[in-house]
Amino acid sequence: MPPLAFEDLVERYLRHLAIERGRAINTITAYRRDLRVYLDFVQARGIHGLDEVTPADVSAFSQSLRERADAPLSASSTARMLSSVRGLHRFCLEEGLTQTDAAADTKPPKQPSRLPKAITVEQVESILNAAAGDDVVSLRDRALLELLYATGARVSEAVTLNVDDVIAGDDGDGDAVRLFGKGGKQRVVPLGSYARSAIDAYLVRGRPVLSARGRATPGLFLGVRGARLSRQNAWLVIRARAEQAGMTVDVSPHTLRHSFATHLLEGGADVRVVQELLGHASVSTTQLYTLVTADTLRDMYTSAHPRAR
Repeated sequence: MPPLAFEDLVERYLRHLAIERGRAINTITAYRRDLRVYLDFVQARGIHGLDEVTPADVSAFSQSLRERADAPLSASSTARMLSSVRGLHRFCLEEGLTQTDAAADTKPPKQPSRLPKAITVEQVESILNAAAGDDVVSLRDRALLELLYATGARVSEAVTLNVDDVIAGDDGDGDAVRLFGKGGKQRVVPLGSYARSAIDAYLVRGRPVLSARGRATPGLFLGVRGARLSRQNAWLVIRARAEQAGMTVDVSPHTLRHSFATHLLEGGADVRVVQELLGHASVSTTQLYTLVTADTLRDMYTSAHPRAR
């Protein structure tokens, strides 16, 4: 049996990621894009089969990413792309599709420790209050913002919510939301009273008006034409309300998620609990937030203790 073409190996690897590893569509799309760049690079070097690739070729590819004249990649982007390349080579070796793994010894560049950005409780409240109107768009925006801060949901998780994913408890006790994270993993996160109240107001006075403007959809958050709210429009909602609140710092879709985690830890929550609420696969990811709170404690200690300095 002749060896599979380079492109066929890539597609086989991507199917493995999608079907057997349960990777999300966005992840598959990113891997395909990264591996297209890799294929173009090695084919330009006269290589047309994965078994022909040498460790020197992979190293040259890594170096080319950081030295591109048009747009050199950052350390984090280079590491992500090399992860795609290493995964392809490892998969093909394990499946017996190639004889060697040319990327086995390739190390990603060291990345600086990037701490999550969080805003204060008062700043969060100012953004929430910017959507305090009683019109349908304000009702929706307030419900969306309250849910993001109350649950730490990713914006992609919020816009894929259906109405039935909001779980009612007894007399408001036990209210929760069912979130579907990376790889389709499900988790149930409690809803606070403020978020539940905002969602109820939106469901009663806002969503029916928006829903009547479009085709029937089970989506929780709807756009002005009645379709499910997109990630891009949810981002614009957050940005617009932050500007309306007079925020002088950039507020991204992840800001409320970061603030959710940081404020929980500052309030004494266990890091393992926060890990479950955020849907992190590894506690090491969640522990980044403990560095933020440790910095806050250190600043408070330095300014308050009489013999700190």
